[in-house]
Amino acid sequence: MPRPQTPRPAPTGSAVAGMTMVTVGAMTASLASYLLHLPASRWLGPAGYGEFASLLAAQLVLAVPALALQTVVARETVHGSGTEALRRLGYRCTALAAALAIVLVPVVAWALDTSLTGAFGSLVTAPLLVLLAAEQGLLQGRGRFAALSVVLAAAGIAKVAPSVAVLAAGGGPGAALLAGAVGTGIVAAGAAVIAGRGGDAAAVPDAPRAPGIAAVLRASQVQLALIAMTSLDLLLARMVLDADAAGLYALGAVATKVAFWLPQAVGVVLYPQMANPARSGAAVRSALTVLVGLGAVLVAGAALCAPIVPLLVGDAYTPVQSLLWVFALQGACLAVLQGGLLSAIASERTSLAGVAWIGLVVEAVLMTTVASTVQQFVAVAAAVAAVTATVVAVLAVRAAGPAVRNPA
Repeated sequence: MPRPQTPRPAPTGSAVAGMTMVTVGAMTASLASYLLHLPASRWLGPAGYGEFASLLAAQLVLAVPALALQTVVARETVHGSGTEALRRLGYRCTALAAALAIVLVPVVAWALDTSLTGAFGSLVTAPLLVLLAAEQGLLQGRGRFAALSVVLAAAGIAKVAPSVAVLAAGGGPGAALLAGAVGTGIVAAGAAVIAGRGGDAAAVPDAPRAPGIAAVLRASQVQLALIAMTSLDLLLARMVLDADAAGLYALGAVATKVAFWLPQAVGVVLYPQMANPARSGAAVRSALTVLVGLGAVLVAGAALCAPIVPLLVGDAYTPVQSLLWVFALQGACLAVLQGGLLSAIASERTSLAGVAWIGLVVEAVLMTTVASTVQQFVAVAAAVAAVTATVVAVLAVRAAGPAVRNPA
């Protein structure tokens, strides 16, 4: 339902400075994630690493409410909703995510052919990520990008460092993921302290009521479509390919994740402007332009760096070397798709996610009926991501306007 909006002014800081700060935090988290994959691939071997990567992908899918909650909290912060009301929304979403995680543990264990311990270690992180997301949304909506950068970096390190320690001690995928969950919970508590220092000083006097869970659910279906597209290939590879081939695909998909997550600062910084009707059109166009440019650079970088892969992770992964640029292309296209879908959440035009859902169905059909090798899997994933991103980007640019909000 449409409601009166009183957007708070855009942050006075430079967008470029904000992107720089958030990029530092995001790159730190990405580097930490890379350092997790590197020892895991060596210590667990292709088959064990395939299980580990599939559990991480399942974790990411269940963490969709966290991503949705952050965007809703940031958007409503821009519109003037109070901190305590938005935190209460975060607590309710955390409780729901915890209940869902418990129910899905045996389902994930069966679907991915893992132990119950492994599935639990993976999914227990999801509600903690939701709790953390509420605090990140407050920082994002207020334009406190330096603090947000610190939280992003801390979350990445605190999730990875305990996992690496457990793997080094001989622990399996489940124990490593459970250790990462503990680290995430600690950072969530710290983020609440950091966000609390900002108070409600910038809230407008006539702030609208905070949104309910329904608003998060609408944003969740958008984020779910995106995250499903970033994870479906890994999950299907685990089910369709043999264990060694799935492990090879999982390593190549690290390039996809890097190309997808590295430019996230663009959307994080420009999202508050997308949520401001007076600035949304320019913000959407700027975000998509920058994402396309960064994507091209990352694809070229993957092609140039491919020869060093065997040196880093061992000769067992040599077959994936020549495909790294295709994996990176997939990730770059998904980053553009994310930019378009963020604009849909910011302006409450969430029906745009329908395009991504169609792309997801096409990808699933092709991977289960046509693709049977690592090369075919990544070719399908990259092609579908490219087409879907192009369609969503065009529709997002056409829909963006300086003054009109058209809730889905």
